[in-house]
Amino acid sequence: MKRILLVEDDKLLNQTLAYHLTAEGYEVISSHNIKSTEDYLSKDGFDLIILDINLPDGSGFELCKIWRGKITTPIIFLTANDMESDMLKGYELGGEDYITKPFHVSVFLKKIGILLKNTDKKNTEHIYDDGNLLLNFTNRTAKLQGENLELTTGEFNLLYLFVINYKMVLTRNLLLEKLWDNNEKYVDENALTMMISRIRTKIETKDKKYIKTIYGIGYQWIGDAYEE
Repeated sequence: MKRILLVEDDKLLNQTLAYHLTAEGYEVISSHNIKSTEDYLSKDGFDLIILDINLPDGSGFELCKIWRGKITTPIIFLTANDMESDMLKGYELGGEDYITKPFHVSVFLKKIGILLKNTDKKNTEHIYDDGNLLLNFTNRTAKLQGENLELTTGEFNLLYLFVINYKMVLTRNLLLEKLWDNNEKYVDENALTMMISRIRTKIETKDKKYIKTIYGIGYQWIGDAYEE
């Protein structure tokens, strides 16, 4: 469940928005001032912050300026300030959107849904993890039994081909074709054999195998299934 911090000093508006957001399936934490907002931010994590600008004990702009360097949580400004200069300032401070009052709640909810969906896409990491071997294909890091594992770019590329084709037999010709790099540097039969041998040495043990040789055809990933 997505967690939203709703910072709005108008208690009726705060309650109304919290009601609609909760009905959409979000967990909503309401705040009415800078102090309580900073308390929440210092101890809790949120997927989105909806932030009023004119708060009783300070400015939402100043709060954003302070916290933007500490967190990457998306911020939507929600305010009666409709001056162009204020809108530009909101975006310059790192706001994802700037919504002026009054507004249609249905449009407001749609904007939030789209923003959170897009954030999910940006934050998605492609990871294989079976409890023994962890391969993060997004940031190109790997671990074996909790210890850092060094893999080359070519080895990562080959492993990715294996795990996304779980249980499928990949022919040597197919692997050679897929491993032809962006600079058109050819990967030959011998290089492929050596690469698979190096990978096996790095990730396999006597009791745990990942790559099965299908003689005369190619190879098959026999580790766990990979879910994107």
